[in-house]
Amino acid sequence: MLPEFSSHASAPLSHQLEQRLGLDPRLEAGRIDVERVADIAVVASAHTDGYAATAHLLGLLAALPAPTEAGERFWSDLWRTSGSLYLLPANIKTFVLSSLAGEGTGLAGQILSAVDEMTPPQRVAAGEVIGQALAESDHLPDLKTQVIGELWLRDLELTAWRVLHADHKPADPAEREAFLDAWRRV
Repeated sequence: MLPEFSSHASAPLSHQLEQRLGLDPRLEAGRIDVERVADIAVVASAHTDGYAATAHLLGLLAALPAPTEAGERFWSDLWRTSGSLYLLPANIKTFVLSSLAGEGTGLAGQILSAVDEMTPPQRVAAGEVIGQALAESDHLPDLKTQVIGELWLRDLELTAWRVLHADHKPADPAEREAFLDAWRRV
């Protein structure tokens, strides 16, 4: 029977395998039996939502102009229109690098803070700046830049929430049983 594992995506998969299954991360594949491979698959699948959401978050950011001299105007305009320092490259660099290693919760929290502090007019203005950059880089001249930018911002916000949700701590057995009991009574 396969073990049941809840996701806790903030810990790297190798750490989870070592901690939950007692596997040395340097163990050679030829020395793992079928049951251990199944155990590894279960632990890995418990992490897929968080990893996929983190990868998508990074993909969204990669669609923007690079934080180089060439992209300086974009980032300046984004800061000016959004009113948020949270999205500036200098303020998200550490979180982006952590996300590349599989730890996306810091970046997700930073993004949600940035979006949360925007007023509706700031969000519209930031969407226009983002949409213009995406329309130019993706060659989407037929779409309105405001629509492109707003869709990008919605996707960014939803994906950041998915990263945080995938990292939630599993409920203790009593909480899980209370949840199941509530649904059984419906």
